[in-house]
Amino acid sequence: MDETTGSLLVVDDEENILAALRRTLRREPYTVLVANSGAEGLRILAERHVDVVVSDQRMPGMSGTDFLRSVKKAYPHTVRMVLSGYTELKSVTDAINEGAIYKFLTKPWDDDHLRANIAEAFRHKALADENRRLAHELALSNEQLACANESLKAHLAVTERELLIDGAALEVAREVVEALPLPVVGVDMDRLIVFANAEAERVLGAGGALLGMAYDEVLSSELQSLLGVGGTQVRSVRIGGQGFVARASEMGRDSRSIGRLLVLLPETSHAAR
Repeated sequence: MDETTGSLLVVDDEENILAALRRTLRREPYTVLVANSGAEGLRILAERHVDVVVSDQRMPGMSGTDFLRSVKKAYPHTVRMVLSGYTELKSVTDAINEGAIYKFLTKPWDDDHLRANIAEAFRHKALADENRRLAHELALSNEQLACANESLKAHLAVTERELLIDGAALEVAREVVEALPLPVVGVDMDRLIVFANAEAERVLGAGGALLGMAYDEVLSSELQSLLGVGGTQVRSVRIGGQGFVARASEMGRDSRSIGRLLVLLPETSHAAR
């Protein structure tokens, strides 16, 4: 038989039967407990962990099937078997149908057959225990996954709300800059114009679109020099006969520049300030 561990409870009201069963099972790799009545068997079960129970059928006070019904109710994961010389077909069949009995064995028994059936009962118990353990772990994993999904949903909801707020704020900022009566131009690190408001297109592009153009194609050398260096640069320039104070600065947040921003302030406004 396969190597196994555990405990076996044998219940029989005849001492000679208990002694014979002890001899038959003495070399098996599990602990053999004995009881001479159903009541004593229940007392042992209350005190000790038992994997397999083998009970005689005809016992005074409590029959084997009644005893095993009580065992099933209190210890449902214990494997239960009847060993009897009396074939009380009705009571045994009823108990089997109720699930109170795993197997029915007859007296007199064949030692090898008895040992093989008890070994099979231990394997059945070990497999059922493992299935319950895996089912518990699966249920726990599913519960943790459900919690993680709920947390992710909440996080995504917050992120989506933040994106909506950021998007709305960005749109408002774009509208504000677009409405400014000052030319405003944004260029990226690749020297491309990524933003230009209407006033910038009027002053620098003669009303034409500036977006997507290389700034060295449309801006004067003076403005290019302001955009070509880092930090904040301020210089007076003339464009189309009009004087401006040109201010170029980093375009980005937290010192992570994504380009340069150019703002042109008419010199009269600047002087008034």
